[in-house]
Amino acid sequence: MQQLENFAALGLTRSTLDALEKKGFKEPTEIQAACIPLLLKQQCDVVGQAQTGTGKTAAFGLPILEIVDTSSKHVQALILSPTRELAVQVAAEIESMKGERELNILPVYGGSSMDLQVRRLRKGVNVVVGTPGRVLDHIRRGTLDLSHLQFAVLDEADEMLNMGFIEDIESILSQSPEEKRMLLFSATMPKQILSLAKQFMKDYSLVKIESKDQTANLTDQHYYQVREKDKIELLCRLIDIAPDFYGLVFCRTKMQSDEVSRMLIDRGYNSEAIHGDLAQKQREIILHKFRERRVSILVATDVAARGIDVQDLTHVINYTIPQNPETYVHRIGRTGRAGKSGSAITFVTPSETRRFTFIKRSVGSEIEKEIVPDARAIVAIKRERILDSIISSVDSKHQKEYTEMAQDLLEITDPGTIVTTLLEKHYGSQLQVSEYRKINAIEDKPQRQKNSRYDDDRYASKDNWSRRKGESDRETRLFIARGFKHGMTKRVLVDFIKEHTRVSDAQLNDVKIMQDFSFVTADSDAAKIILSTFSDLKNDGKPVITRAKPDNPNGRHLAKFKGDGHDSFRNRREDSRRRSGKPDFKKGKRSKKNSR
Repeated sequence: MQQLENFAALGLTRSTLDALEKKGFKEPTEIQAACIPLLLKQQCDVVGQAQTGTGKTAAFGLPILEIVDTSSKHVQALILSPTRELAVQVAAEIESMKGERELNILPVYGGSSMDLQVRRLRKGVNVVVGTPGRVLDHIRRGTLDLSHLQFAVLDEADEMLNMGFIEDIESILSQSPEEKRMLLFSATMPKQILSLAKQFMKDYSLVKIESKDQTANLTDQHYYQVREKDKIELLCRLIDIAPDFYGLVFCRTKMQSDEVSRMLIDRGYNSEAIHGDLAQKQREIILHKFRERRVSILVATDVAARGIDVQDLTHVINYTIPQNPETYVHRIGRTGRAGKSGSAITFVTPSETRRFTFIKRSVGSEIEKEIVPDARAIVAIKRERILDSIISSVDSKHQKEYTEMAQDLLEITDPGTIVTTLLEKHYGSQLQVSEYRKINAIEDKPQRQKNSRYDDDRYASKDNWSRRKGESDRETRLFIARGFKHGMTKRVLVDFIKEHTRVSDAQLNDVKIMQDFSFVTADSDAAKIILSTFSDLKNDGKPVITRAKPDNPNGRHLAKFKGDGHDSFRNRREDSRRRSGKPDFKKGKRSKKNSR
């Protein structure tokens, strides 16, 4: 017990210390050392900021365990979490710290049985951990009574704010007593969070644990400049070059998570995607497989990744760059834990360079730029790895059946031919450089002269402008006369093109689906094949797929109108001018109505 003397000094009882000793706790973390005395001794409201993996759950969970009256069957503590996974994780963590106390803790969240939760609540629960939506549902049904509430905790408050839970939280807190204690914990602390604290909390203490260089020391941070269409190819190369890749790949949207995971699976990688659209049972199965390493690559959004506590991750890949420096630190903090090293890698497209520079400056740690791994170098590394694996497996003892088979083969042909055949059959195309698609290097732009207005993008040439609008020397923007009303989705459109041509997913990007038509960008080789293949397939006498008009390759204004192309938009614009009597600047004259 002597090793827990620092925990004892915080005011924790012997029962709690016994539970912590069984869990293997030795020293309190900074957030725990700062928050526990405030909650136990000063009994004030607390706003706590600390990164993932710093022990925030114990910082508010231990004081709750000390104060809650176990003889009462009323709900005395409510902990709100943004995701189902985090709610389950927090409830399990508090359960493991209660020791011998007869304390009832219940996680409530969507996707699990409402009837089972209602029965548990009626029997009596001391601590409820739940998502805002399900908690509010119970309050409206009259199955959750907050009139005896002593603690209200907002865990991962920044994510609940991002997910739009603010109105639900306001409704929940309005049903609770004013004399309750409010605790707000978050990995990041945007202005909206502090406004939330001022709105719902009394005089509170702000505890901010500055992120140290511990993550930077244990985590190698790198970034690659890469075009959007080359990201999946780069990701595959990085996975192949790592000896035992076990990591998280962060995407911005649910759709992108699904697409990236599917492309990895198509290439033979053991991958799964996790996001908010999955049923709770599916999410639990995927996480279980990931923790057991039956899945080595988990593609996730930031929201879905909250609550995923997995040890020994070797990599965190920012497939899309985070929105702010706090999110970057939060992401990379998932690797390089417990004294083990890890790698954090960020993909940066040319248009994101300026934003990523801001993130680098704000984070303050060294993030090194890397060169895209050469395909030949990757194949050489894989070759050495295969040889090492075979040599380490060589054993003089074998089953009789295999020994006899080997003798039979040696009688037919020479050993070299046999080994070559077995290697080729077993490892297939793993050592073929041609399996890796070419990634064109992005050259650094020359340094601009200061105070030169002509260096601004607004004064770029017409050619450069058209390229930035969706078409470059190596890419072509295509117009497809099919849209939502024809049953088109991004996946359906890509599959529709692939079905009639031999182009791959990697050659298509930036798909936009409108009501009557769609757009897709293809590299120059793929565009030629697509245009040639679909030249004979007509829609009202016009080809189904054509080059997009250079004046509006993204169809931003066309979505307002029904029609099959840019001419329809132009005609409607001119009709509108004639009806309104506005001058036609293109022709340089006024309409007859205004000239009278």
